[in-house]
Amino acid sequence: MATDDQPKLYLITPPAFELTDFMPRLCAVLDGAEIACLRLALATRDEDRLSRAADACREAAHARDVPLVIDTHVALVGRLGLDGVHLPDGARGVRAARTALGGEAIVGAFARASRHEGMNAAEAGADYVAFGPVGTSALGDGTAAPRELFEWWSEMIEVPVVAEGALTAASVADLAGVTDFLAIGEEVWGADDPLAALSRITSALG
Repeated sequence: MATDDQPKLYLITPPAFELTDFMPRLCAVLDGAEIACLRLALATRDEDRLSRAADACREAAHARDVPLVIDTHVALVGRLGLDGVHLPDGARGVRAARTALGGEAIVGAFARASRHEGMNAAEAGADYVAFGPVGTSALGDGTAAPRELFEWWSEMIEVPVVAEGALTAASVADLAGVTDFLAIGEEVWGADDPLAALSRITSALG
C-alpha cells in the first residue's frame, strides 16, 4: 500500500537489444540509481536469446542486490536462477505461477486499467499489480490508467501497486504519493544517456 514514502524504481529492459551494446548502459543505470527490481522484457520467444540475456542481466542485477524477474516465461525462472515472473495478462496464470514457483518467488501481474482485473490478480496471489499506461500510448486499446485508480488502490488494497507505461516527469510527480513503484523502460532506453533521462523523469522524487 502506498504511503508518504517515495515510490521505488522498477526498471524494464527494452523489448530487443544486443548484449554487447546494452549491458554497459544497463550497468550504468543500476550503478547510478536506486533500482528496486529489474524486469527482462524481451519480445523474442527464442529460448537461447532469452537465456543469454537472462544470464547477463542476472549477473549484473544480483551483483547489486537487485532482483530480476522475466516477462511471461514462468518455466525459465527456476532454470535460469531468476527471482520471479511478470505476467502481462492480468490475473490469468497468477495462481498457476505461484504454485509452480513457490511462495518465495516474485509473481507480478499487469492489469492495464482494470480495477477488477487487478483485484483478481491480487486475490490469486500476485506480489504486485501494475496498471498502465499512465500517459498517451498506442499500446493496447489506448486506455490510460487514471490517477484515481492508483489513489483508490493505495487506500483500499495492501498489495503493492506499480505505475507503468508512458511515464513523464509530470506524471511521476502526480503519482508519487499514490503508487509504490514506478516502472520505467522505453522512456529512457532511447536516450543517449539513459541514466540522465531517468533522472529527468524522476526529478520530482528528489
